[in-house]
Amino acid sequence: MAPRISPTTREVTFRPEEIIVSKTDLKGRITYANRTFSQVAGYSRDELMGQPHSIIRHPDMPRAVFKLLWDQLAEEKEVFAYVKNMARNGDFYWVFAHVTPSYDASRQVVGYHSNRRVPDRRVIKDVMEPVYAELLRIEASHANAKDGLRASFAHLIDIVKSKAASYDELIFAL
Repeated sequence: MAPRISPTTREVTFRPEEIIVSKTDLKGRITYANRTFSQVAGYSRDELMGQPHSIIRHPDMPRAVFKLLWDQLAEEKEVFAYVKNMARNGDFYWVFAHVTPSYDASRQVVGYHSNRRVPDRRVIKDVMEPVYAELLRIEASHANAKDGLRASFAHLIDIVKSKAASYDELIFAL
């Protein structure tokens, strides 16, 4: 079992011209990581191979956001999302992620491909941090994790419906 990493308050950044790239299998295990991913996350590329992509999951990320992501991918839709990740040493980094299904020659989904770019700092500060904090509060307010996820996801969907026709429309309107 991997040692538990404690989050720090230090932010890792990367240059706007850099793109973090990874690929996973259907279970979310990393099958490819580019040099930028390795450098920002603080793992060697060999250490990342075969690991669940959640190895970089920051505890400040609501489970509801990942449910939305996986629901969209299950419908073979691409997803754009602001995500706070955690490096090996506990430092954090924000990304604007684009996740898509990967297909084989017979059009069967065989995994997922993600490109992450430097995010808009204004959107993170003014929108994502407060929304994610509220979703986390809702998740934590339930004794049962499934109930917390259900309530948080319903709140996320309510936010989307109040501001846009779809999640993607909302993200690109920010």
